[in-house]
Amino acid sequence: MIICIGAGPGDIGYLPQRSAGLIRDADVIAGFDAVVNVVRPLIPARAEVVLMGYKDQVAQLEHVARLHHAGKRCVVVFMGDIHFSGFQYLERVERACGHPVETMPGLSSAQVLASRARVCFDETTFVTFHRRGDLTPFKRHLVHVLEDQRNAIVIPCPWDAARSFMPCHIAAYLLENGISPAQPTEVWENLTRGEAEWHGTLAECADKTFSDMSIMLIRTLQPMASQIEPAEAA
Repeated sequence: MIICIGAGPGDIGYLPQRSAGLIRDADVIAGFDAVVNVVRPLIPARAEVVLMGYKDQVAQLEHVARLHHAGKRCVVVFMGDIHFSGFQYLERVERACGHPVETMPGLSSAQVLASRARVCFDETTFVTFHRRGDLTPFKRHLVHVLEDQRNAIVIPCPWDAARSFMPCHIAAYLLENGISPAQPTEVWENLTRGEAEWHGTLAECADKTFSDMSIMLIRTLQPMASQIEPAEAA
């Protein structure tokens, strides 16, 4: 067995019970250091822990795949939910194994932010730049989302200075592409782990610096009116 699980937004209290059980029963736990550290209290002493970073993830996942094919119960942990920002990592797991693998979703920072900020996903689009490759199509998509009068929840790209696309860069790009500088903007940091929140406008955000553990909410200028039935008169 090999299964990929979403470990939640950083606080082990947000880990689904099913995922916790899979970790406790596993022979092998694998993932990036910071993610494995979230679930470490649940890892049994007998389990092998395989840690990795961006540079050695391919080699380490090949090691996990060999253990899987040898009959070990393997769990690969992802931050948040696999299908929000982890799909490229999932592809690497499946490439190493040579077949599709089972996934167990988790709670993402985007879902936590929607709860904190009281926005509805029916009226909101999620865009992640936390990925390798060309970000241009996703940048254009974000512009169209805001032009269509929808809220946008955005995960920035925090990697190296050459291609980082952090909140200040995102704000500057949107301003250059005709989005109103008055667009209400929020940046939340370290959700579920010592949260901090910033509120302002898109223009103000272009001059702000935030940590790598950031997520943005750009609110529509014209919120959708409630569509529930009118309250009955007293």
